[in-house]
Amino acid sequence: MARTDPSLDKIEPNLEPSQPEKLGFSQFFFDTHPQVWKLLSFYDRFEQVVSILVTMVISVVIVYALFALVHEVFTGLILGRLDPFEHTTFQRLFGAIMAVLITLEFKHSIIKVTVRAEGIIRVNTVILIALLAIARKLIILDFERTSPALLAALAASILALGVVYWLLRKQ
Repeated sequence: MARTDPSLDKIEPNLEPSQPEKLGFSQFFFDTHPQVWKLLSFYDRFEQVVSILVTMVISVVIVYALFALVHEVFTGLILGRLDPFEHTTFQRLFGAIMAVLITLEFKHSIIKVTVRAEGIIRVNTVILIALLAIARKLIILDFERTSPALLAALAASILALGVVYWLLRKQ
């Protein structure tokens, strides 16, 4: 079968495997294409800028919290002040780990908005973050000093948030 268009003879086939395109800073934050930024309304631009600033602030908090956690673990292990079998140490360390994880999830949800994967922060993400925060509270809670009313309130909160999260996932 002969080609009828001579310009097709000049096209060389791409024999290299396609590599994912690396996004620059402006492309990452401004919807993968700079011309899209020009099409956004004032409020959409404002939302993008606020999302970027909040992402940067949260990133600083994550780095600080992670550094503090690593510093506490290593200095505690090296100096022998940290006994991982002691209940309060376990609570404190896992509380710090959960704080880092909660902050990472929060940052992840803001980045989704920033790169316009989703228009607004989704309710199920907020509920998931709230569930993680309550789980962290339960981990660091001293049950001997906690009132039964607070435990009942936390249990009711977990149950309510769990039901709402389950209902949203079913949609």
